[in-house]
Amino acid sequence: MWYTSDFNDYELLDTSDGERLERWKDILLIRPDPQVLWKNVRRHPLWSKANAHYHRSAKGGGSWEIKHLNDDLLNKGWRIDRKKLSFCVRPTGFKHTGVFPEQAVNWDFITEKIEKANRPVSVLNLFAYTGGATMACAAAGAQVCHCDAAKGMVQWARENRECSGLPEDRVRWIIDDALKFVQREARRG
Repeated sequence: MWYTSDFNDYELLDTSDGERLERWKDILLIRPDPQVLWKNVRRHPLWSKANAHYHRSAKGGGSWEIKHLNDDLLNKGWRIDRKKLSFCVRPTGFKHTGVFPEQAVNWDFITEKIEKANRPVSVLNLFAYTGGATMACAAAGAQVCHCDAAKGMVQWARENRECSGLPEDRVRWIIDDALKFVQREARRG
């Protein structure tokens, strides 16, 4: 398994009973994680100091219980940095934060491949969400086509491009169903 140890603005602090305790810069969040099957005792002292806790609803979805967090910060979010990249993070109504930090090892992998290619590289990022991989590829010098069906997620990815200081012309933004987009592009040759 690959893992990253250099994401200073993110840290998985502890896990127990279907939840994870995470540090996002100075913000502590508790979020559900279906992969956390064990029910160990929560000994980490920061469980009780979490700024926000996402609770799943039995009917689907869920909501954030805000404990020690400015509502404005919750709504507008905050910035986290990793290497050359910066991301706008904010808790969503579906437990996510806009970044999957466990993907950082993949960003490193693709960055290395692009930087060592010794030629221009184009990348198609389908189901691109808020653009972690898009930003990594663009920062490494690739031209990226970023495709996601959710307009709000593509807008968020644009914010991440701006936050990271990447050139506007490095990314082509597509709001479309990934399969339909690829089928249309294939028909065009």
